[in-house]
Amino acid sequence: MKRISSDMPNTDMQYRLRRQEELLAKQDAKLASGVRILELRDDPMAASHAVRFESYLARLNRYEQNTKLAMEHYNAMDSYFQEFNDILQQIRVLGLNGANGTNGPEELKYIGIEVNELLKELVAIANKTGPDNKQLFAGDKAFTEPFRVVEGSVEGGGQSMVVRVEYRGAGANRSTQISDGSYTTLDIGGGEAFWAEKMNIVSRFDATNYRVTQDSAIFVDGVEIPLAPGDTLHAVVAKINDAAVAVKAYVDPETKGLALQGTNAHLIRLEDRADSSVLQDLGVIRPSNDPYAPNWHQSALVSGGSAFDMVVRLRDALLRGDHEFSGSQGIGGIDLALSNMANQLAVEGSRHQRSMYTWKRLNEEVENVTASLGREKYLDFAEAAADLSFMDFAHRAALQTTAKIIPPTLLDFLR
Repeated sequence: MKRISSDMPNTDMQYRLRRQEELLAKQDAKLASGVRILELRDDPMAASHAVRFESYLARLNRYEQNTKLAMEHYNAMDSYFQEFNDILQQIRVLGLNGANGTNGPEELKYIGIEVNELLKELVAIANKTGPDNKQLFAGDKAFTEPFRVVEGSVEGGGQSMVVRVEYRGAGANRSTQISDGSYTTLDIGGGEAFWAEKMNIVSRFDATNYRVTQDSAIFVDGVEIPLAPGDTLHAVVAKINDAAVAVKAYVDPETKGLALQGTNAHLIRLEDRADSSVLQDLGVIRPSNDPYAPNWHQSALVSGGSAFDMVVRLRDALLRGDHEFSGSQGIGGIDLALSNMANQLAVEGSRHQRSMYTWKRLNEEVENVTASLGREKYLDFAEAAADLSFMDFAHRAALQTTAKIIPPTLLDFLR
């Protein structure tokens, strides 16, 4: 026969009531916080899903911000490209007016002076900063003014004018991540955006017997190309051609030296790795303490100019009163600059369009992941309030039942 003491119902009832009070307190805390998982043991599977959703949502929000930054960056670039293109078109019109043969030397001089002022505005556009206050066209040298104007006297000018415009920036190396494993390039370097002609660089050093003497590397347009001891000039040429750069290398038949030709209109950037001197030994570049100055070797044959060079060439012809040159090579150079600008506008436009589609997709993903996270982590307030009301009713009923089952006895008053 099971023995039941008079204290057992009291102890059991107190235990059950405390458990109900604990559940009530937890449900109240959930309502106050809006979260249904206060501890991992509340729902281990849902908690693991919520952690993954939160991590993914944080990445999506970061990608969305990056994409928005990229869109603002591209908007600024597009605006300046359009303005640059419009000024080039105006310069072309002035060049055509100067080439029609009806203007005298004095009129041509006035046109040349106007072209010089427009050239200054072109340089000002190329030195613009973006929404983040960084240079738009300096590549990864974001706080360096990319173009430097050198002024001096020009034949027929009668005043200080722009003699040349030097590029001091770098390549377009800045990019931003817009999704898992996917990046978009932010910049178009000034050496690409504002160029006109394909460059040619020919060394006059006879490198027939040249050999690389140690493990070395060269940089062509920012791409590292490793070289091994014993590599000949032909091996250097082959490795440059195998690299992912818009440059074709060959051995010049006349000088027997290294020759480089751009496959599109851009400034070819060349550099030796710090521990090697291959390009210097081949007579292509020279050592320079000025990181902004053109580093071509003084004996190398270099051709292919920027849009600024084309404008300078046309202006000088106008100042000389050379109708024929203005209408042929002068206008031809401006046309090359306009053609390259059209290409850059297409590149920028395609990147902008991609970023817009990416931003739209990210917004949809953020909404979907937020909804999934809400289902796993957050309360359904209507359901939670109903549960709390039911638990409160059950607790009150239990208290009333306990009061009837365990009435006070004489011992309760003697304590």
